Amino acid sequence: MASRDGTYQFERIQIKNWKNFSDINLKLAPRVFLVGPNASGKSNFLDVFRFLRDLAIEGGGFQEAVKRRRGVSAIRSLSARKHSDIEINVEVKVPKENVMWSYELIFNQDNRSRPVIKKEKIIKKENGGQKLILDRPLEEDRSDQERLRQTHLEQVTMNQSFRDLSVFFSSVQYLHIVPQLIREPDRSVGYANDPYGGDFLEQIAKTHEKTRQAWLRKIHEALKVAIPQLKSIELWRDERGTPHLRGKYEHWRPQGAWQTEEQFSDGTLRLIGLLWALLSGRGPLLLEEPELSLHPEVVKYIPQMFARMQLRTNRQIIVTTHSPELLKDQGIGLDEVILLYPKREGTEAKLASTIDEAKSLLEAGIPLDEIMRVETQPERAFQLSLFPENVSSKN
Repeated sequence: MASRDGTYQFERIQIKNWKNFSDINLKLAPRVFLVGPNASGKSNFLDVFRFLRDLAIEGGGFQEAVKRRRGVSAIRSLSARKHSDIEINVEVKVPKENVMWSYELIFNQDNRSRPVIKKEKIIKKENGGQKLILDRPLEEDRSDQERLRQTHLEQVTMNQSFRDLSVFFSSVQYLHIVPQLIREPDRSVGYANDPYGGDFLEQIAKTHEKTRQAWLRKIHEALKVAIPQLKSIELWRDERGTPHLRGKYEHWRPQGAWQTEEQFSDGTLRLIGLLWALLSGRGPLLLEEPELSLHPEVVKYIPQMFARMQLRTNRQIIVTTHSPELLKDQGIGLDEVILLYPKREGTEAKLASTIDEAKSLLEAGIPLDEIMRVETQPERAFQLSLFPENVSSKN
């Protein structure tokens, strides 16, 4: 199954009228670095993959996925005019089996503002041929419009012939740890797989003990590089049974001193969350700005961590970043970098490998991080230094 062997990967994505994006079509590498100025749509790009996950997971589905995003009108691009349908089309490859899946979903809302499917299509390409697996609306859909309020992807009785694709979508993992949520474990009540860390300690606690200990040992080995005084890390439960992470630090005390997540720095908690995510999943991993709160000397080795993990699992990793240090790694290719350019009619997205100037600069010896900085920096950022003079003193 896709979620177990980690060999399924998104090969291409095309979206129309999705939030910032009016129309983009991109080939995706196993490792993707998404860069662009603030408010260019990096998070919205990742949200397409989260939406596919929400379609397929237990407790999700089409109606719930749209509801979580506050309705079709909130999803639809502001630049959409005559053509208002929202379109998602992804290609998913299975390299070990020489198989390519294509999933297309087009949706809008009816005259009661209810989400409704306009088209759902699945094609399977295998051994040089292709087979149409699903092409909705079907005759049954036309005679009963209520059927178009659910995808076949989410229905166990309908997805037998493409269930591996549904399993793959459900394996997508998104992470953007908020340290304060980890420090307050009572906030985890009612959360399940919270991408912001609300139930992060519970996720660790629920992991099989042998596996948990093995992963914490690996995490500790990595943490020692950034935090040499950290001598051990473990899961610990207080008198109420609430799980905590605690680490033993050696400073001036001969026997060291224990600290729980409440005393951990933001950088320590974010790094623990990143390392745990790399170890604990098999589906595509979506990361937002993993460099936050980390020292630049740590950040520049993150791409190599990704590469080593992919050698073992083939897991796809898609990352948003503002960090020049993260892009300093000489192993990052132009085909792994997507640049976002905000325009009046929606954000454009381009692979760096399709930009002639970027290729020429790289061939001339200009570092990738410097090229990306020039390509994505705000044109008049220097005017921020004039901020006090531009604000009236009148109430």
